Formats: sequence, structure tokens, C-alpha cells
Amino acid sequence: MNAGPTAGAAGLVFEWPVRVYWEDTDAGGVVYHAQYLAFMERARSEWMRAIGHGQELLRERDGLVFVVRAMQVDFRAPARLDDALSVSVELRECRRASLVLKQEIRRDGALLVDGEVRIAALLAQTFRPCPLPPALYEQLKLHERTGD
Repeated sequence: MNAGPTAGAAGLVFEWPVRVYWEDTDAGGVVYHAQYLAFMERARSEWMRAIGHGQELLRERDGLVFVVRAMQVDFRAPARLDDALSVSVELRECRRASLVLKQEIRRDGALLVDGEVRIAALLAQTFRPCPLPPALYEQLKLHERTGD
């Protein structure tokens, strides 16, 4: 399983590998539903780092933090202990102060979980909405992928 961007029809899709451990599962060895959200969060953080904007750097340099504003998730099939998963991140829409991301979790190509995540940009000190710095906005617009 490789981490990083892969070419898609209209742009790049970032993929991050995840292995399912005991701590991720219930007593039956099935991934607990909230753990999928943690897998998705890790992939989003690694995507930002891969394009040169780690979360801590954004906070220190720009006084900016990203927070989840809304999320719609469909759980389609379970992951189990020891599964090797791939978590993808696709930037669907870059707005001046927010992002809309499509995320999927797959095992051997089979879709297990998918969702749409709305991210808001906030000032780190006040947690009030703020616009993205112009250079970051322009870079993110280059990663925007529209359509299916």
C-alpha cells in the first residue's frame, strides 16, 4: 500500500495506508464506527503535510487551524482486525474560508466507508472564521477536483 497522491481523471487523489489494530476494534474484531473518523482525520492531516502545510506549521506561521464543521458518512461494509486499508482524500471544493473533501476507506479496492467532510478555517487564538492566506488558497485551488 503506497501513501501519497495518485492521478485521477480530473486531478489528484491522496491515499494514506492504515492497518487495523486491536485498539481500533470491538470485542468481535470489527472496527468500531468512530475509529473510521480517526482514520479519515489522519489522512487529512497527512494530505496537508504532503502539500507542504502541516497543521502545526499553519497554526504557528499563519495563526490558522482547520476544524470539522460537518460530516456525512456512509458505512457500507466492516473492516476487521489486521486489515490493510487505504484512506483517500479528494479536495472537491476550496472556498475562501472552508474546504469540502470527499473521503473513502477501502480494503483491496472494495469501498467500506465514504463521506463528505466540510472543513472551516479558524483563527487559532479566537476560533472565529477567517479567510485562508492567499498563497494557501491558490495552492489548494490547484488540488481541487470537481466531478465524479
